[in-house]
Amino acid sequence: MDATAPHGSADLDRLRAVLDTACVVGTWGWDHVRAVVVYDEGAAQILTGNPDLAGRELSGLGALALVHPADMTWLMEHMLRAVRLGGVVLAEYRVFETDGTVRWLLSRGRTYHDDAGRPLRSHGILIDITEMRDGGERYVLGTPPPAEDALARAADLAISLKQALNADTPPEVTAAADLLLLNLGRAIARTADRRWH
Repeated sequence: MDATAPHGSADLDRLRAVLDTACVVGTWGWDHVRAVVVYDEGAAQILTGNPDLAGRELSGLGALALVHPADMTWLMEHMLRAVRLGGVVLAEYRVFETDGTVRWLLSRGRTYHDDAGRPLRSHGILIDITEMRDGGERYVLGTPPPAEDALARAADLAISLKQALNADTPPEVTAAADLLLLNLGRAIARTADRRWH
């Protein structure tokens, strides 16, 4: 047993490094039957301001104490709708740090239903996307991109979005992604046509 401990520790360290690189700052679980959420230490810190609440069952507004007030109603409505539909839960919203600065989070998870179609539980991760929101493409690319490449960059991002969708994606989201790609393609074609004439 002792021989596997260092290996397990190294695996855990690698996992932490990967999560840190991916800006994963916490995990959450939502028991829909009992109407409680449970956070790990990172999620408890970023959503409630108190890492000591990690592992405890939380409910009510205290579980989302640091969510930006302008995002709270939208977030709750969006999450409840996503839970009702099942499958992937995805939301982007702002939270306040304890010092008052604002951070952007992307919450991604999955909802599971019972045989009767009632939501049982959701589990997910929180990703800090503040640098991407504040710096835009400069954060991703490292240097400000030329203005004429904006449509091409948007098309690349839209293709990535389309590839991220799966069979659990609601049809209206798939249709919106298709429409976005179609409109970007048309805009790129018009831009190219103007350059040639």
